[in-house]
Amino acid sequence: MASALRVLGVDPGLTRCGVGIVDVRPDRTARLVHVGVLRTPPELAIERRLALIAEGLRATVAEHRPHVVAVERVFSQQNRHTVMGTAQASGIALLVAAENGLPAATHTPSEVKAAVTGYGSADKRQVQAMIARVLRLDTPPQPADAADALALALCHAWRGGAPGPAAPSAGTLTPAQRAWMDAERLSRR
Repeated sequence: MASALRVLGVDPGLTRCGVGIVDVRPDRTARLVHVGVLRTPPELAIERRLALIAEGLRATVAEHRPHVVAVERVFSQQNRHTVMGTAQASGIALLVAAENGLPAATHTPSEVKAAVTGYGSADKRQVQAMIARVLRLDTPPQPADAADALALALCHAWRGGAPGPAAPSAGTLTPAQRAWMDAERLSRR
């Protein structure tokens, strides 16, 4: 894919860490490069689980050589234990990006949903369906962590994530991108 931005999206988690890589051209067309889920057993010690996630992310970066890494931003959840594990896995993803000299960005779940579906409160099924449609897949990616990782990668690329194509002008945005930009503009007020 000529002049495409290759983005690694990471949906962090200790038990399931979604990874998705897409190539996105300046015209916003996208192609699936890789999708998967890094899994760690809950009975392992936390340091071993984090090491396994780091190992899997390093292997993914080495094999697919993304230009940039997009990670879900942990901001609030009810379950403190889940938040801690997610934040730790997020830190590992950012560390692996830094080790490889890759720029990294974080995006909230609502930003990602708005960028991909046009609606910041979209449910998992809506995100999976849109990812399948955008990437021209026969079936939605499973599990949801894999679809979320791809959605993170697309969100970042469509926002004009560096390096790569500049952000599209307002006249060339998809409806989902326009909705995302409107939501982002309102959140800055």
